[in-house]
Formats: sequence, structure tokens, C-alpha cells
Amino acid sequence: MLVASMGLVIGAVVIGFFIFAIIVIFLKSCLKVVQQGCVGVVKRFGEFRIIKQPGLHVLMPLADRMEKVDVREFPRTGDQQSVITKDNVSLQVSATIFCQVTDVKLALFEVNDFGLAIDQMSKTALRAVFGELTLDESLSERETINTKMQDHMAEATLKWGVRLNRIEILDITPPGNVLQAMSEQKEAEQHKRAAILKSEGEQQAAINSAQGRKEANVLEAEGQKQASILAAEAQKQVLELRADGEKRAAQLRGEGEAAALEAIDKVGINPNTLAIMQLRALQAVATSPNAKVVVPYEAAGLVGAASVLVDAMKDAGAVPDTTATGNSTPA
Repeated sequence: MLVASMGLVIGAVVIGFFIFAIIVIFLKSCLKVVQQGCVGVVKRFGEFRIIKQPGLHVLMPLADRMEKVDVREFPRTGDQQSVITKDNVSLQVSATIFCQVTDVKLALFEVNDFGLAIDQMSKTALRAVFGELTLDESLSERETINTKMQDHMAEATLKWGVRLNRIEILDITPPGNVLQAMSEQKEAEQHKRAAILKSEGEQQAAINSAQGRKEANVLEAEGQKQASILAAEAQKQVLELRADGEKRAAQLRGEGEAAALEAIDKVGINPNTLAIMQLRALQAVATSPNAKVVVPYEAAGLVGAASVLVDAMKDAGAVPDTTATGNSTPA
């Protein structure tokens, strides 16, 4: 009896657990949560039904299935692959593609695996784009490469409901011998640039030196010119002052002579005094160091004046009379 009751209890527990498991499985299959940034694609018996937005959703048990698709932008980094440039140089290239699902229905039903399709398409695009560029262009024009790859892949990915936002080239690795040649070329260019800069510096220094000498000569010439001008102006001023002085002196002499003549005219002059003055003037002319002596026309008058003066002095007793002693003055 006890064993039978124990068996009934165990059976009831097993049945209850089984029912609970069925309920849990039922609820799990009916209740679905879609996270933010994703959408849920509901298929009923394998046929597209509806797209569910983020949140809690109830599905039809055993009939509906939900597949979640991330609609956020996501990067897909490919492995390094070998490409050949236009000038037959092999490169190892890797790129990252930033894409985003814009049409969930197309992404699920137009292509089996859109992620794998994008990876394969990127490899093809890399080979095609690098095949149109030389080595130098491949190493220096990454923006051009990114644009060309995006243009090459955009049309194909739009059919899959995927939008390419941008493509970035991560790494471009040339072969070792090419790297060595590029290093030597870079070193040679640096030496060339250094030599050019040195020559340009020497040229500029020579130009600056010549310019400095030119400016110094110009300044020196201008200084000499200014000094000559100042000296000429000073000499001119001296001559003007001297001429003004002589003119003033002549004016003063003329005024003095005029005043003297005027005074003489007023008071008169003794003939004896006038004769003495004429004789002194004649003596000064005779004793001058000139090679020629000009005798005035009035010389005879001067001799007469001298005789008159001597007679006057004899009368005054200033000169002794030589005739009384019988001596005579030689003519």
C-alpha cells in the first residue's frame, strides 16, 4: 500500500514536471524579445510574415519563427590578400568595410549570407582597383582607393539591402626588396633636398651680402653727396657774406668819403695841406713793388706845389735858406 502511494506521488511529480516543461517551452516559443538596434523577422511556416521592432512580441506557437537582424553599422575587417599593381608589383593589402543593413527582407532573402558576400566582393574590388594604379599611386592615394572601392561595390550591395558607408585601407605592405629600394630612394631624395637647400642658402647669403654692399655704397654716395651739398652751401654762404661785407664796407667807405668831401666842401682845405697829401700819394706810388709806375698827369703841378710849400716853410723858418751861403741844390 505504501509502495503504491509512493509510486503515485512520483508519477504525479513527473507528470507535473513534464507539464511545466511543456509550458516553459510553449512560452519560450511564443514570447520573443528584440533588443534595441535589432529587428525581428517573423516567418510563418518558412514564409516571410512581418518585421518586428525592438520590444516583447508574442508569436504563434509551433508556426512562427523569428530571426534577429542587427541594423546598426558594423565593420567587417578582411584578411590580408595579395594584389598586383599596374606596374607588376605584388602588395599585401587589408581593408575594413563599414556597412549597415537598410532592407532586412532583402538582406535575408536575396543573398544566402550577406556578410560573406561582402567579404568576397571586397577582395574582388581590391584586386580591380589596385590593378589600375601604380605602386607610387597605391601608396600615396588611399582616399582615391577608398572612393573607387566604394563605387565598385555600392551597386552590388544595394541589391542585398546593405549600404556601404565607407571603406578604409588598413595596411599596404610592399615586398622587402621594394621597401629597401624605396628606403634608398628616400635617402637619395633627402640628400638631394639637403644639397638644394644648402645651395639655395649660399645663394641667398650671396644675394644678401651683395645687397648689403650695394646699400652701403648707395648710402656712402648719398652721404658724400649730402656732404658736398652742405660744403657748397656753406661756401656759398661764406661768399655771400663776404660779398655782403665788401659791399657794406664799400658803402661805408663811399659814405665816409662823401661825408669827408662834404665836410671839406663846408670848411675848405689849406692848399699846403693838399699839396702834402698829393706828395705822400705820389711817394706811395713810387715806392710800390709794381713793375710799372704810372705818373699822374698832374705831376708838374705837384712839383709846383712842392716849390710853393718849400717857400712857405722858408718864410716860416722851418727850412734854412741855402742861397745865402752860396750853396745850391743840385737839380
